[in-house]
Amino acid sequence: MNNQLIYNYKKTQRITQLLGKPKISDLEKYNQLIIVIPKKESKSIWNLIPQGKKIKELIKNYSKGSSPAITSRLKNTKQTSLHIGLLNSKLEAFDRLAFSRDMIKSVTQEKAGSLAIWVLGFETDFQKKFTEEILSAALVGQFILPSFKSKSPTQKITSISLIGLDKKMITKDIVAESDGNNLTRWLTALPSNKLDADSYINLIEQMSNDFNWEIDIFRSDDLKKMEAGAFLAVSQGNDNNSAAIIKLKYKPSNIEDSKLISLIGKGIIFDTGGTNLKPFNSMLEMHIDMNGSAVALGSLLAITKQKLPIEVDCWLAITENRTGPLAYKSQDVVKAANGKTIQTIHTDAEGRMVLADTLYFASLEKPDFMIDFATLTGTCVSALTNNYSGVFTNQPYMQTILKEIGEDCGERVWPFPIGSEFLVKLKSETADLMQCAPAGGGDHILAATFLNEFVEEDIPWVHIDLSSATNAGGLAHVPTKITGFGVRYLLNILKDNRILNNNKSKSL
Repeated sequence: MNNQLIYNYKKTQRITQLLGKPKISDLEKYNQLIIVIPKKESKSIWNLIPQGKKIKELIKNYSKGSSPAITSRLKNTKQTSLHIGLLNSKLEAFDRLAFSRDMIKSVTQEKAGSLAIWVLGFETDFQKKFTEEILSAALVGQFILPSFKSKSPTQKITSISLIGLDKKMITKDIVAESDGNNLTRWLTALPSNKLDADSYINLIEQMSNDFNWEIDIFRSDDLKKMEAGAFLAVSQGNDNNSAAIIKLKYKPSNIEDSKLISLIGKGIIFDTGGTNLKPFNSMLEMHIDMNGSAVALGSLLAITKQKLPIEVDCWLAITENRTGPLAYKSQDVVKAANGKTIQTIHTDAEGRMVLADTLYFASLEKPDFMIDFATLTGTCVSALTNNYSGVFTNQPYMQTILKEIGEDCGERVWPFPIGSEFLVKLKSETADLMQCAPAGGGDHILAATFLNEFVEEDIPWVHIDLSSATNAGGLAHVPTKITGFGVRYLLNILKDNRILNNNKSKSL
């Protein structure tokens, strides 16, 4: 495997913990120390903090709302850099994560070194919850995205320690989630000449070896036999036979009454727009159009490292959307794998084409729950900005639950409707349905309505239109423009009984 393509996804960050109030001598170990205390701090809390009286005086002049409130140094041999944050415990999860991101940013501006995190002065449950959140921020904040500069960037945080807790915290799930996010961002950031379809598939094969995933790769010849005309319409413009639909399976042993979950990801390696060629500004970042597949793969990595007792199928639709003499065109009529015919309208609506067949194949396995991830429409960005992603489902009762899960975990979604009333706008005179409407707004709703036609009616399905796949300055706890949005959200869906068990009361 080309070492430019992937960081060490098998490696797991070790988190050390120091229980109880740390001694001054304990702090000699660390290059940097983050201390987070309540915004309305008690007078006694300064007695617990090294150089507390001095810090208390300095902090009177801090700029309100800044994170950290103040940066100083401890008087020890390492001159430990001290970052004090004042946190309002009533903040929503998204704002707490953003606070954590800013605290970690202050650390990564310093020279490389060891980091200790101390959260104190809060109720026990909140202390644990926020320690988990700022640890998540540290794990993604220390990660370096691919760089092809002659001088490689250095990792700013070399080790992470949690201090001041009363009892040891289990961190493996937080680390696994961060590993999934980091993989997602790494793959999404790679240029399309570094991560082409062949190298992507080679990587997935290597990962399936390393993690004992079952793997099936369906190439063009296989897909022709499977009558996957919607996917093949997009891939026929490629100049080689690299396109494929890949199925991965994670199936832990010795689990009873396991649920089958299907993850589906749009993996358009580069999207030119096809025959309806994109303008320059719209094409500039189209190497990220495979982000949905990266979210699905990153989620599978996190699930595997968390050793969740569920069975997971992961379907990745991998191809380019190229222009050329063989590329599909407006007004072509193609037949999808479920037998429905599609009148193509705009070749830049390729994502719904490759997902149509992939969703159908996933449906045939009769999973208990399906969720797809795709950077699908610009109209979803127009509707929500990059701060939220759009969520759609064929189970109306889920809409409120899905929104609440996003609020609770800090990866926020906003629900939109789908249904027969929108299907009218996709009515075709020459085929069963149009790929998209020639004109008019709401394409994110029409795209999801189109996709719903390829999902079995009795299978609960969620579609995520990843309008927050990128966000300038980062999002929630993630500091980079490429956010890896979706991995954290999916893992929190899996924790919620109301989704997988059709139980409308929230899990404890």
